[in-house]
Amino acid sequence: MDMDSIRSACLNCELCGLASGRTRLVFGDGNENAEVMLIGEGPGEQEDLQGIPFVGPAGKLLDTMLELIDLDRSKVYIANMVKCRPPHNRDPKDEEIACCRPWLERQIKVVSPKIIICLGRIAACSLIDSKFKITREHGQWFDKGGIECTAIYHPSALLRDPGKRPETFEDLRGIRQKIRDICVRTYDSIPSGNT
Repeated sequence: MDMDSIRSACLNCELCGLASGRTRLVFGDGNENAEVMLIGEGPGEQEDLQGIPFVGPAGKLLDTMLELIDLDRSKVYIANMVKCRPPHNRDPKDEEIACCRPWLERQIKVVSPKIIICLGRIAACSLIDSKFKITREHGQWFDKGGIECTAIYHPSALLRDPGKRPETFEDLRGIRQKIRDICVRTYDSIPSGNT
């Protein structure tokens, strides 16, 4: 299946109650041939209105974070654990994540990334380890089926607690080094300067 076919099928999904409350499906965005994939938890209000992940305040911060390591949305693919906005921006429930998981797995299969960056605890617990502790394990690397996976604080957490930004800056430096080590297409002309 290609991404357009998966998106079309996902538009008709009503496996959980989130579908009934959405304005738009927030399927994914970016380069479908990317070597780097970012996965968050679920859409917020602005994402629900526009149908694009990470376009609100957290999205603006994410764009800045990507720029720090010579990335932008044309070089990555961005998706979420759930494709519909949870009410009042609450965390997605386990059963909602389970219903949406096959869509995400299809996206991962199409993109075939070398690196997955989990944005926040919820994505990390689902994709890396159910007991993942973001405060202790952020920035560490885990091989999951041949894909190098890491987790960083969710941009919305960094907006709430700017004190976590120095740690995230170090995590981003580690991500840039990992990209240099294992990705061949992403940065054909990546600058060699320090971040």
